[in-house]
Amino acid sequence: MSLLYTLVNSPLDCRFPDLYRELGIEEERFDSARNLHQALKQWRPDYFIGEFVYGWGNNYAGANVSNLDVTLRTLQPIAPQTKLIIVMRPSEEAHIGKLLELFKVHAVLTYPIGEPAMREALQAVGG
Repeated sequence: MSLLYTLVNSPLDCRFPDLYRELGIEEERFDSARNLHQALKQWRPDYFIGEFVYGWGNNYAGANVSNLDVTLRTLQPIAPQTKLIIVMRPSEEAHIGKLLELFKVHAVLTYPIGEPAMREALQAVGG
């Protein structure tokens, strides 16, 4: 059984429990990056789905381009085999390139996300 960590807080969400079960993937959902980072101390995910939100304000103060930078930097040395799937709103599309310059992402999906798109992303990176 593969393990998937999900960090998506959007009301748009992308939940596919039946698909995950069919593909032999167990999902652990996190409501905060801090909780996900705690879980990394015990288990290394095979997949990570994270929602990209560009850092418009000075919250990210040039050190980070988005809400996912710290989590992705944490995953790199701890679980380098983890396949990264990023989900985002269409309004974030102009900024995703900044994240892709920093991290090797396996798939980027734009809301609304249907099961066929998620299946394709998981199977493309699952091999």
